[in-house]
Amino acid sequence: MLDILYQDEHLVAVNKPSGWLVHRSWLDRHEKVVVMQTVRDQIGQHVFTVHRLDRPTSGVLLMALSNEVARQMSQQFEHHQLNKVYHAVVRGHVHEADTIDYPLVEHLDKIADKFAKQDKEAQPAISHYRGLSQVEVPIAVGPYDTARYSLVELTPQTGRKHQLRRHMKHIFHPIIGDSAYGDLRHNRAVAEHFGCQGLMLHASHLALQHPVTHQPLLISAPWDSRWQNLMTEFGWASQCPEYNGVEINLAITQDSSVR
Repeated sequence: MLDILYQDEHLVAVNKPSGWLVHRSWLDRHEKVVVMQTVRDQIGQHVFTVHRLDRPTSGVLLMALSNEVARQMSQQFEHHQLNKVYHAVVRGHVHEADTIDYPLVEHLDKIADKFAKQDKEAQPAISHYRGLSQVEVPIAVGPYDTARYSLVELTPQTGRKHQLRRHMKHIFHPIIGDSAYGDLRHNRAVAEHFGCQGLMLHASHLALQHPVTHQPLLISAPWDSRWQNLMTEFGWASQCPEYNGVEINLAITQDSSVR
């Protein structure tokens, strides 16, 4: 059973676990446990995807309960008419708040994007980040006697594939547990010393305008035990989304510069 964060007659949102596929795909033809089918069986109703989360990413996943609502929600995502807030644990100390404006060339997966056409041109990609907490632990990684990590809040303005993961690598603060863009030495260190495996990227909050009632809607996903254990180890427990009441700007605006 998945944790249902929000449900009405038009929408349902769940807290997607890390490692789950949103739907069956070429990534794993033999994977039978996927979010869409699990939610369908759980609520006894067909569901429609309106956006995706990478398999290793956890957090808020919104689905529609009709084709028409799915179409409206897909337009909101396409036109950036909602706000998404993620949390990540990254290598190094991040104290500042800043914006990453770094175009990305789409990376196609040999299996998942088997039939997609490669776009050679880099597409605009903008992410905002803010350092929340920092820690230095007495663990030797590489040439250093200690290891530094930060908890960061990430807000993507655009929606390129693996955007947050690639942007954090670009500024030399890769996300812990990222096997594609991360620092494998730190991934191993966190797994070995703190028992925390997998990508430390969580979709914590989603703010949108309800497609039918047109009222502001804020959906938040608490961190799972893996996250909470690491937050306790690092002394960051007070930063958990279910504790700190993070405020999000609910003013939904359209960014016409990126389509």
